[in-house]
Amino acid sequence: MKYFIATVLTKGKKENFAFYANDKKEALNIAKLKQTGIIIKVEEGTEPLSEQFKRLKQNLTQNMRRKKIQPDALIGAIRQLAVMSNAGISIHDSLGEIAKATTDESLKNVFGKLADDINSGHSLSKSLENFRFEVGNLTIAMVQLGEKTGNLAEALHSLANMLEEIRKNVIKFKKAMAYPRNVAIAIAIAFVVLISYVVPEFKAIFEELNTELPLPTLILLELENLFNNYGLYALAILFITFSTLRYLINTSAKIRYGWHELLLKTYLIKNIIKYATLSRFTLVFSELVRAGIPIAEALDTSIGMIDSLPLKQKLGTVRVNVEKGGALKKGLSETGLFENMVIQMVGAGEDSGSLDAMMQKVAEYFKMKFDAIIDNLSSAIEPIMLILIACMIILLALGIFMPMWDMGNAAHGR
Repeated sequence: MKYFIATVLTKGKKENFAFYANDKKEALNIAKLKQTGIIIKVEEGTEPLSEQFKRLKQNLTQNMRRKKIQPDALIGAIRQLAVMSNAGISIHDSLGEIAKATTDESLKNVFGKLADDINSGHSLSKSLENFRFEVGNLTIAMVQLGEKTGNLAEALHSLANMLEEIRKNVIKFKKAMAYPRNVAIAIAIAFVVLISYVVPEFKAIFEELNTELPLPTLILLELENLFNNYGLYALAILFITFSTLRYLINTSAKIRYGWHELLLKTYLIKNIIKYATLSRFTLVFSELVRAGIPIAEALDTSIGMIDSLPLKQKLGTVRVNVEKGGALKKGLSETGLFENMVIQMVGAGEDSGSLDAMMQKVAEYFKMKFDAIIDNLSSAIEPIMLILIACMIILLALGIFMPMWDMGNAAHGR
């Protein structure tokens, strides 16, 4: 957001007031809405240091307080909005009624502000841009589709179906992660109990020996020392680090890009993100093409709903390629994200004039791949859990029993 200063003539007196806007055009619109006097000029200014600190504090507070709308509440609200729109009720009235009826505070706040924005002359998709965090990119993309095609009710129905599908995948993911999560919690509790109560008992015995201890025992004793003496400090550092990283990811595009790039190189996570993104991208793109939206414009909207910045950047090259007159097949091939079979399917769809139907089949293919990854998630994580358990048992066993064996050997004169 940029800092603008507007000079307004009110009752024969010149007055200046400052505000934030994305560009000069938006700044002029904001100035017209906020002021009743004659606007003399609107120009970009230098933001005072006090305002910079105030904005930083406000952003930090907002990021800590912001909450996503509960998926079930959002799906229900979108279905209501679709039905009311189909019945001929204005969007402003529909949003207001849903905001009054809901018990979800985030939904009430977002829909209430959306109603106010629409009353001020903004479109629904433009207003939703301010609540991207709360509603998600997919919601904004599908509302844009509804506005472009002139059939918002149908687009909202499709959106609700997509969100329900995503919700099912999330539930499936949580179920798949339940076993590894419970095992990890059990390992952590066992480790804490052993380090806090068992190892200190053996530590006193080892100190009385006054002999050179083996490496596993030294590691175990050092972990015990760190955990019991600096455990709270470590937790505080972890909390501060997590909070700071979360704030930086939310506010800095460069750091967010690096974080997303790291996730795309992480075992298992990379495939989940990749196929979830491609499934949604192809699904939205097929819906847009089926509705008669030009390919370049459909790509622009579909790419806009992608969360992963590296994937968004790669797919952005497809749009550039198509705008230059290139084939969609070639653009998708150059990203390196699509298999040869998918490229051939897209090419066949372009040649036969049935691109929308073929993209729908591609979307189904990626959904199948994503479902397969989620279904096999537990079995893929099990080896990691077994390695962690084995490492903990080996460390404890060797750390405690190796000195005992040395004691036994010394007692027998060996």
